[in-house]
Amino acid sequence: MILSEVQNVIKEKKICVLIPTYNNEKTLRRVIDGVLEYAKNIIVVNDGSTDSTSDILKNYSQITVIHLPENKGKGNGLKIGFRKAITLGFNYAITIDSDGQHYPDDIPVFTEALLDENQDVLLIGNRNMSQDGIPKKSSFGNRFSNFWFWFETGIQLEDTQSGYRLYPLQKIPKKYFTPKFEFEIEIIVRTAWRRIPIKNVPIKVLYDPAERVTHFRPFKDFTRISILNTILVIITLFFIIPRNFIHNFRKKSLKRFIQEDILESEGTPRVKAFSIALGVFVGFLPFGGYHTILVISLSVLFKLNKVLAFVASNVSLPPFIPLIIAVSLFLGAPFVAGEGDIFNQEFNFDLVKNNLLQYVIGSLILATSMSFISGAFTFFFLNKMRPKNN
Repeated sequence: MILSEVQNVIKEKKICVLIPTYNNEKTLRRVIDGVLEYAKNIIVVNDGSTDSTSDILKNYSQITVIHLPENKGKGNGLKIGFRKAITLGFNYAITIDSDGQHYPDDIPVFTEALLDENQDVLLIGNRNMSQDGIPKKSSFGNRFSNFWFWFETGIQLEDTQSGYRLYPLQKIPKKYFTPKFEFEIEIIVRTAWRRIPIKNVPIKVLYDPAERVTHFRPFKDFTRISILNTILVIITLFFIIPRNFIHNFRKKSLKRFIQEDILESEGTPRVKAFSIALGVFVGFLPFGGYHTILVISLSVLFKLNKVLAFVASNVSLPPFIPLIIAVSLFLGAPFVAGEGDIFNQEFNFDLVKNNLLQYVIGSLILATSMSFISGAFTFFFLNKMRPKNN
């Protein structure tokens, strides 16, 4: 796109550029000057800088500057910047770091991608993390983040940590729970949960040790990110996946749901059969409230269909639990010496406690048997339902 076209898109789509900054006096001026070539609507959030940042910003009376009295983290600065952008009437915000690693002449990449999408979308700059000069810890951190983002949303991206992004301001969450670097993970995961597309666009990146100042604290910030991902995974397993399943089930007829979400879902008949077999196996095991997290984790590990495995794991619904326990005790009785006729005893949880080994052995036999039966039935059923080539 030529410069005039980029500027027209920025004006018509109501796009601003948001620059959070903290003690980046060496590169801030170059970043602002580069952005001004494409956009005049710039918001800079000075997050309590103690260097010459305030003096540099005095030379840019044409842009909006927010000075925060103390440094509270990048996430906090972005939140304040988003609120200001919405107040000023903008629909989108392109965020660019002030440490010089991003090139302002990549702004057209975002505007062109937004036009091509023709919908609200969150775009993340995809850096070439394999190029010379990229720290190994950054490459590892990006791969780590990509994996957990995929686990939490089902969306595969090549770069989830780049701060060069385009946000649809009316579609992102209004409230957040993290103030620092982990904010950029929280916002993309929660936006994806709102069914807003998240996509990568190719950008350049510059790592200059002589100029770049990073405020990332490896131990503290990695710990915060790990805690956040733990919380997001729990929400994914116990709320998001069930919510999506119920949503898909409710908005479709039973026939359409089976056709689209089961018969035509991801995976071959063999993969689907193993997914259901895994779900049934875990569902019959005595793991209490850990069925969901276990079956989803195993599905990811063995690259099976998470939805099918999750659905199948719900075989142990509360009304059937007494029956499952009774059958497990019955199947385990021949393998344990002592009283095995559980049907002549009063059925209660003391019975399970007193015959724990019998129950565990029996549940393994029941889980294995039902897993094999359900997997085999699913495999033959799906093969029967597959359209035959003429």
